[in-house]
Amino acid sequence: MAPETLVATARRATDLENSLRRVIRGKDDVLRMALVCIFAKGHLLIEGVPGVGKTTLGQALARAIDCSFQRVQFTSDMLPSDVLGISIYSAIEQKFEFKRGPVFANVLLADEINRTTPKTQSALLEAMNEGQVTVDAHSYPLPQPFLVIATQNPIEHHGTYPLPESQLDRFLMRVRMGYPEGNAEREILRAEAGTAQLEHLRPVLTAADVVEIQKAVTQVHVDDSLITYALNIVRKTRESENLSLGVSPRGSQMFYRAAQAMAFLDGRDYCTPEDFKPLAVSIFAHRVVVSSLYASTLRKSEQSDQVLREIVDSVPVPV
Repeated sequence: MAPETLVATARRATDLENSLRRVIRGKDDVLRMALVCIFAKGHLLIEGVPGVGKTTLGQALARAIDCSFQRVQFTSDMLPSDVLGISIYSAIEQKFEFKRGPVFANVLLADEINRTTPKTQSALLEAMNEGQVTVDAHSYPLPQPFLVIATQNPIEHHGTYPLPESQLDRFLMRVRMGYPEGNAEREILRAEAGTAQLEHLRPVLTAADVVEIQKAVTQVHVDDSLITYALNIVRKTRESENLSLGVSPRGSQMFYRAAQAMAFLDGRDYCTPEDFKPLAVSIFAHRVVVSSLYASTLRKSEQSDQVLREIVDSVPVPV
């Protein structure tokens, strides 16, 4: 891609980020990670206690892109057909007709995904990995771009079902949303009377724009020394005595793509080590399993973060 074309395309992505910052206050790092996830053709898992803005972030991302959007509130009594759709026999046509479910949208907001059963959670596996849905031996392609933004409450909360490893591995990254810091909460309260609320957010990009940006991201250059650096981090997760399950090859592929997206958002057509380092925890923490021998006073969901930070710090950065 020509430098001037890259700059113009990156500027549209920056406009999207600036627009979202007017709605999501005090969470610039989370916003950046979310955009990296979208432009790297990944799916996003947002974790946090109720009321910190997880759903608002998901809705804001969907509203800022002019595309089809569906929200599903996951509950313990949901069935896979409530997400994918169902075949219904038509007496008039004398054949089965497939009624499409909410998954047939560019952006699917799966709200509180860990409040439904593993059977319903697994209904999204094919959609997230292959961009299609198979029902009654028929495959139906999903619209492009296709993005799942899922929110989940901490697994320690009552009424939650832990996501299986195969499901977690489909998410490019997991980000955590905590309580607002500093004056961010004051700004949130004052914004209630302002014009920068969620309902006033207007689309900044179209679905076609997102597809174009995703293609541009794949053209960002990654030096061989950085590939070696990324693979060394992955290898150490598989060799660490503190982890019983390391990062999968899918995880290393997503690490590579996300670093390209990070560089693109900074307006560069090449990657640096600083594009990789900030992403490691968000991309790997939900893919690894902490060993039972690893003792820590941290919550189990935070132990993997600590182990990964130690691993990243131990790997020499290429010059």
